Amino acid sequence: MEKSSLLIASIAFLLLISRSNGDARTQVIKVFCDEEIHNDDTYFVPNYVQAMEIVSTEMQTSHNATVEVGTGPNTNYVLAQCYNDLSSQDCMLCYAETRTVFPSCYPRNGGRIYLDGCFMRLQNYSFYEEYTGSYDTIVCGNITRESVEFQNSTKQAVLNVVADALSNDEYFGRGEVVVVPGNKSVYVMAECWRTLSPGNCRKCLENASEVISKCLPWSEGRALNTGCFMRYSDTNFLNPIQQTGGSKNKGKMVAIIISIISSVLVLAVALMIVLYIKRYKYIQHMRRGSYDVEKLAKILTDSSLNFKYSTIEKATANWDESNKLGQGGFGTVYKGVLSDGREIAVKRLYVNNKFRAADFYNEVNIISSVEHKNLVRLLGCSCSGPESILVYEYLPNMSLDLFIFDEIKGKELNWEKRFQIIIGTTEGLVYLHENTKNRIIHRDIKASNILLDLRLRAKIADFGLARSFQDDKSHISTAIAGTLGYMAPEYLAHGQLTEKADVYSFGVLLLEIVTGMENNKSNTMEYTDSLISTTWKHFQKGTVEQIFDPNLFMDIYPNTIFKKDAIKVVHVGLLCTQEAPSLRPTMSNVLKMLAKDDEHLPFPSNPPFIDEKTMELNNITKKLLHDHEGESSSSIATVSHSEFYPR
Repeated sequence: MEKSSLLIASIAFLLLISRSNGDARTQVIKVFCDEEIHNDDTYFVPNYVQAMEIVSTEMQTSHNATVEVGTGPNTNYVLAQCYNDLSSQDCMLCYAETRTVFPSCYPRNGGRIYLDGCFMRLQNYSFYEEYTGSYDTIVCGNITRESVEFQNSTKQAVLNVVADALSNDEYFGRGEVVVVPGNKSVYVMAECWRTLSPGNCRKCLENASEVISKCLPWSEGRALNTGCFMRYSDTNFLNPIQQTGGSKNKGKMVAIIISIISSVLVLAVALMIVLYIKRYKYIQHMRRGSYDVEKLAKILTDSSLNFKYSTIEKATANWDESNKLGQGGFGTVYKGVLSDGREIAVKRLYVNNKFRAADFYNEVNIISSVEHKNLVRLLGCSCSGPESILVYEYLPNMSLDLFIFDEIKGKELNWEKRFQIIIGTTEGLVYLHENTKNRIIHRDIKASNILLDLRLRAKIADFGLARSFQDDKSHISTAIAGTLGYMAPEYLAHGQLTEKADVYSFGVLLLEIVTGMENNKSNTMEYTDSLISTTWKHFQKGTVEQIFDPNLFMDIYPNTIFKKDAIKVVHVGLLCTQEAPSLRPTMSNVLKMLAKDDEHLPFPSNPPFIDEKTMELNNITKKLLHDHEGESSSSIATVSHSEFYPR
């Protein structure tokens, strides 16, 4: 896998040095993989490799390609298309990105991938005239623009671009409309696949223009339709209009480079498919198996997820202290750099007894079976050395707690940035709770387990305590595990685990993000007001603004809208931390409450630990923690009070 990644990176570099001015827009927006498994490896894989080779050749001289390879149920029908404002060089860069991501759909018999600059679809039937389907969706985001002028300008720009696209043979339209007042602009682009008839293109774009309006008042929106793509934004993402008769030397150089590497790239893709098969078989084995440490260690050693211990040791400069990122009760996290230049985060576990090993294999099993933009990506693991090791993508801004609980670094996260972190974390939890075959409960949602990438986007980390169970189960009875101050009262009292335990933890996190205060800061055995109870008292009095983090509105004007949003987040946090789990909203309802201005918010009931009786439970819990800290590390209960920064 490392060799193929290095090869692809080299190819991208060769293309990059010869590209024209512009943006290839290689950001992956969505990947949809069909549910049905392909018919026969013996025919399907060679057909796929041949189809990709033909498409690569056609894309050298054209912005679109359609290919049909094979017969019967193993036929590969492929459509690839770059949007018309990309140069030839940028088109090849975008297409190269689809080639690296698309094999993740294997062994499914089809799928589609939307990038901001291009699109690719593969099926075992002819789909070229389809313009609508069950996968059609919209993707909205960035920040909200409440002004009526922005929304009206966006709708007008969309209509202009649809008319523009339907008036030319390339089915492509682009436009800009100035928003008055403010003298800012909204930018729109739309394109149909060239295989559609004019009538079907019209239907697709008309549908896209209707559904994309649902993204308003978000400042960014995309319509991902079966037969077309549309995007609007308040940021200019459009490339300069291409001039005819451009540099022939550049074109020749790109053609030569592509000719040399095309066959090698096909081999790289084939290698990725083989590695994926190994990984897929490993995951299925893990799901069926038990926590037999020796058996699972052998599975990991033989799988594509496995890293050699010596490789990780070298990447971290023999665990050099200068590479240390954080330390906690379970182990230490280091930054590393692989031989191909990739930066990684390495979680080095302290012990290998059977309980810690169970958590290790549990984390590998769960996180390798899910994929979402708001979940930290597991790159691999190592179980061949003296310690168990997990290898993750490296996120340079580390964890949320380092910002919101620090007076200086907290200034880097104003209200808009914190709100986007809240939305990203919410979307990640919705995916874990509702969008997987097995519901996944994280069990340790807290600020130190929310990591931030280069653009301060949230990613949920540390799945060592996570548990999954089928939809026909109401709860799991399990040993108590988590972090004091974030654990739901019913879970502490009875050990009965449901998704509402995560909802409670998330509610605590919301209050911490808004106030900049830790809920479990006190290390004393005496009762003190928790952040939840303090917030509840202010909420009842209508004085919530008094406990806002002073950094919230440092560099933006604290207008009524921002204050209203911050108060709404506090309201949702109190709904999530209600004592009765049945009253807490699901994470999908939380997302609606946060994202929609007109969503009704019921008045929250009392949170736990408010009266003297429930204070006793709080004190008992603290005593359990104190007793637990003196126990052996092999204890089944896992109640953490120290801060651990898994990267």
